[in-house]
Amino acid sequence: MLREGARGERVRELQARLRQAGHFGLNPTGYYGTVTSASVSAFQTAGGLPASGDVTHETWDALVARTRTPTRQELYPPTTRPVAEPDPRCLTGRAMCISKESRTLAWMVDGTVLSTMDVRFGSELTPTREGSFAVSFKSRHHHSTLYDTPMPYAMFFSGGQAVHYSADFAANGYGGASHGCVNVRDERRIAALFDQVRPGDKVIVY
Repeated sequence: MLREGARGERVRELQARLRQAGHFGLNPTGYYGTVTSASVSAFQTAGGLPASGDVTHETWDALVARTRTPTRQELYPPTTRPVAEPDPRCLTGRAMCISKESRTLAWMVDGTVLSTMDVRFGSELTPTREGSFAVSFKSRHHHSTLYDTPMPYAMFFSGGQAVHYSADFAANGYGGASHGCVNVRDERRIAALFDQVRPGDKVIVY
């Protein structure tokens, strides 16, 4: 039915069901790559089926029997990786809650998550600082004079480090790194976040 290289809605449903069954650690992408193939093999092994990594009718039927129909939120999550449990410092007031482990940002107000997005961080040479900070100032059309690069929707929180949109992250994903800033790759989401965040709001990087 499905094998490595496949794309589409059925693959997305497969991944969501594998995630329910505890065999897929990411959020659905709709692309059947090596991670999905390994997850299918793990499910097949656990169920006593031939571990081919390909979805046969027998494998699909077994998976459907062990899972429920995925919700739209499960099929189309806002991040590629599951959002981490929020740091306790994020649970009060207004906070950008940024997890290095899950590589996600959650915008939280009074303990409620209002939006989430994928982020990436600085390299080993220019690491993103961890700790509790506050937004010092915002700059919608910022341009870094130090690195001569655009930093749209920049929200500065620690010296020259800011949360901002990155066209490079959008194009190349986690293949690159920032110079210490928190990069966001979804321009629509960070534009909306930029309009909501105020100077003085918390930035928790953990």
